[in-house]
Amino acid sequence: MSVLSWIIIALKGLAQWSRQHRSARFLDFFWNASSLDAVQHEISTHGAHDPFSHLTAHAMHARQHHARYGAAKLEEAGSASDFVTRTIKKVLDEETTRLENGLTVLATVGATAPFVGLFGTVWGVYHALVAIGMSGAGTLDKVAGPVGEALIMTGLGLAVAIPAVVGYNVLVRANRVTLSRLDAFAYELHTFVAMGQPLAAADEPAKVQPLRPAAA
Repeated sequence: MSVLSWIIIALKGLAQWSRQHRSARFLDFFWNASSLDAVQHEISTHGAHDPFSHLTAHAMHARQHHARYGAAKLEEAGSASDFVTRTIKKVLDEETTRLENGLTVLATVGATAPFVGLFGTVWGVYHALVAIGMSGAGTLDKVAGPVGEALIMTGLGLAVAIPAVVGYNVLVRANRVTLSRLDAFAYELHTFVAMGQPLAAADEPAKVQPLRPAAA
């Protein structure tokens, strides 16, 4: 369990660091882009490798799809704004699931490892006492050795549980911050895509439409 916990902590930690780096780079480009068409071109060229670009790509695709085909199916019913809202909600749920992947293992290890160690201690003490009783040697020096070895199991259980609990709490905190930022960005994105920034059709030339109003 200890090896599995450390593997998950290492992989999730590296993924979190990479996610933050790529998200910061995309957000910097997004807020400095001249239009959503420029953002769409950037995503088409380099791909969506972070939650923010992934959400943006799906939102813009939903807007274009509804503008081109309308509400052809039940899942597309409603206005373009409604369709984009549902798409954003779906992507947010997917990102939440993706971020939480693997955390259940850490939570389980952190909760059960101390009890596994305690069970090993009880089992070891029982067999040590049985062996001592059968040998007839009940002096302290004969009892302390086997019982001390059995108590090591409790220490091992704690050694497994503590890193798992700490890693779980750190990752949950990082995920909560990411999802909070993503939620705030989703609100801004919906405003641009569904109401404030219509995307150019595929066969129309791109238009320069500032994402932020010019300073007075």
